[in-house]
Amino acid sequence: MKILFLKITLRASYVHSLKEKRMIVRSITQRLKNKFNISIAECDTQDIHTIISIGIVSLCESQVDSKSEDIINFIELNTNAEIINIEKDEDIF
Repeated sequence: MKILFLKITLRASYVHSLKEKRMIVRSITQRLKNKFNISIAECDTQDIHTIISIGIVSLCESQVDSKSEDIINFIELNTNAEIINIEKDEDIF
């Protein structure tokens, strides 16, 4: 089994309040959970309304790279926010 760790940072320059940011984060995290069966949470930058940091963890039997690419592509297609940083890591156990 492999463990996929992703931290994706997005910039949403059109967001003007933390309430608006929470709606976007809740929407994208719920859609990602439903589609990919992953654990996901907002991490870091919770007080900055234009930056969204999402931490993702998943167990994979194989194909960690393809699952991470699918997640990244899904985020790009389903949000208006721009991906500004992606941190990847994987462990084998």
